[in-house]
This record gives sequence, C-alpha cells and structure tokens, in this order.
Amino acid sequence: MADELILLNIWASPFGMRVRIALAEKGIDGYETREENLQNKSPLLLQMNPVHKQIPVLIHNGRPVCESLIIVQYIDEVWKRGSPLLPSDPYRRAHARFWADYVDKKLYSLGKLIWLATGEAHAAAKEELIGCFKLLEGELGDKTYFGGDSFGFVDVSLIPFYSWFNVFEHFGNFSMVAECPKLVAWAHRCAERESVSKCLPNEKEFFDFVVELRKKAMTK
Repeated sequence: MADELILLNIWASPFGMRVRIALAEKGIDGYETREENLQNKSPLLLQMNPVHKQIPVLIHNGRPVCESLIIVQYIDEVWKRGSPLLPSDPYRRAHARFWADYVDKKLYSLGKLIWLATGEAHAAAKEELIGCFKLLEGELGDKTYFGGDSFGFVDVSLIPFYSWFNVFEHFGNFSMVAECPKLVAWAHRCAERESVSKCLPNEKEFFDFVVELRKKAMTK
C-alpha cells in the first residue's frame, strides 16, 4: 500500500518550500498539496497542528508532522532513497542542525522588518540581516554546499530565502552580490537543481505578492 502524503502549505512560505524541496530530493512527487488561508484556517490544519496552528504540516498516513526543519529531518529518516540530507557523523549532524536553527531564528523575522519597518527599526534590521548573511557566507566558505560537495540540510533550510533576495534588495536598498557574492553564487548553484528550481516561486509573482502584503499592512 502506497504512503498517503498531504502537505498543508502556503505557496509563498519559505518553510513550506523546505518541505517540498526535501520531498523532491527524495524523488517523492505523488503527494497532495492543500493551500491554506491563515486568515481562515481549515479544520484539518487546526486538528493536525493544534499547538501552533501554522503551516507547513506533513500528514503521513494520517499522522501529522509539524515544523519545517523537523519535517525535513523526518523525510530524511523515513525515505532513505537518494543522498541523505543530514550527515551520518554525529558532530557534523549537530553542526548542520545548529546552522539550520540559526537560519530559522534570524532570517524570516529580520527580513520581515526590511519590507515593513521604517526609521531606526528598519536601519537596525538591515544591518543585522546583512551581518547574518555575511556570517552564513563565512560558514559556507569555498565549499560547493554548506555540507561540502553534497546538497544537504543547511542548504534546504536556507535556499527558500533566495526568493526573498529581490525583496531585501529593493526595500533595504543594498546589493546581495556586493555584500555576499559567494552566498549568491551558492544560491545560483542550488537553483540549478531540479528539486529547487521546481519548488521556488516565480520571482516576479513572489515580489508582487510581498508588495501587496506590504500595502495591506501599511493601510491597517
């Protein structure tokens, strides 16, 4: 009997993109995606994630797995096909989890301030966000991917934010290439992978989506 997989998601969510990329890396494409409206959450979402009530949620044979990084690890552990996303060495696994957690705790919240905040809050967020990218670029170094030669857990956690680069540059008035050329080159390498290219949204559609979100937020 085939596995039943349902992904509760929002097309523009970087967290949902992580899950889709991880599934694609494992060659899993026969799953159902249900688009959620967080202003009017479905009964299924509330049932499957009663604690946070947020996407993404991967429902595997009726059982939910919540939180994007936990879902990616779950996918890696359950489906052994393809290359592993997390290394087998315990230290390297811990190291990868550390940097994925860093991405999780920093980029979304700071990035949101770039396109929503003004004045001192905006300037401070911009400085900190660029600092985060530089720190990540330092961790990447001259490696092909964060884990070395193989696309892995940290890459999956970070590459969805490539969709936000234009947004950050436009509203932050800075150049990602000028600030972090190695990180941009890494993003381009990742985007050449089919698993990534088919899961990232259209650049213009995504930018227009964020602009509309900003307009609505500014008029409240």
